[in-house]
Amino acid sequence: MLLRSTGRVALLILAVTAALAASGCVREKPKPRLAYQERPVELLYSTGAFKLDQRRWSEAVAYFQEVERQHPYSEWSRRAILMTAYAHYQANQYADAIQDSERFIQLYPGNQSVVYAYYLKALCYFEQIVDVGRDQAATEQALASLREVVQRFPRSEYAADARLKIDMVNDQLAGKEMAIGRYYLRQGQTIAAIGRFRAVVDRYQTTTHTPEALYRLVEAYLTVGLLQEATANGAVLGHNFPGDPWYTDAYKLLTDRGLQPAVEPKTPGAKRSYLDRLLGRGTALPPPGERAPGAAPPAELQPEPAAPAKPKKKGFLGRLFDR
Repeated sequence: MLLRSTGRVALLILAVTAALAASGCVREKPKPRLAYQERPVELLYSTGAFKLDQRRWSEAVAYFQEVERQHPYSEWSRRAILMTAYAHYQANQYADAIQDSERFIQLYPGNQSVVYAYYLKALCYFEQIVDVGRDQAATEQALASLREVVQRFPRSEYAADARLKIDMVNDQLAGKEMAIGRYYLRQGQTIAAIGRFRAVVDRYQTTTHTPEALYRLVEAYLTVGLLQEATANGAVLGHNFPGDPWYTDAYKLLTDRGLQPAVEPKTPGAKRSYLDRLLGRGTALPPPGERAPGAAPPAELQPEPAAPAKPKKKGFLGRLFDR
């Protein structure tokens, strides 16, 4: 009886172990891949483009990858790499899209479409930017990639959009510095807060956070008794933003201490958000949920138009009806 019980326990342990091993081997569902079947390159590429139009991103990727596999040295293979990157981007698979873009840059650095690879890579980082309360690694990568587009291709249509996005990214990074600086002020770490606000003024002076940063410097310097520095920053704030509400507050702080800033504040106006300023430039922002116009693949990557079908021969009755 003891042997039978021991055997049953051993079998139960083996069964449990096998079940745990099987559950541990469960992985993500593999991406679709076409079974190898030799097909004309134009057919594979056009089918991939058709799948893109249907927003079936994974299937489009499979067809474009098949173009590379079956016809690796063709012109279509070069195009397929960028279209694969675009499909991954549309599916929000940013890591894959960045990898595809970098592969195109390495393989075809002198091709006319390489600007799109740089731009698409920058877009992938840009769309991963999170709120200022979280890590800004993607923001730094987006800034570096956008600057690379502008520096390498300053006259391209992608550079124009990259410049606009650089302003947005700088505003984001300045917002991060401001958030940390305010936190330091609340914790009584005034010197650390001054370093953050000074970084905004020195590095991101064209952003919407500059008036507040100057006001916070006035506030912080008054707290630690550096009256000359407080007055100097108040003067800079008044000279550059005389009608801003932040200068009105700074002016009151300084005059209450018996200090006189350079200029009196103008009539305060309503604060304009960053998007308001962008719209004031005539910038058309895409509707929610839609990609920016620059994200569409270049025209040269689109499949060639199909040849018109030959007209079918009409029967005798068809010729009669035509009359």
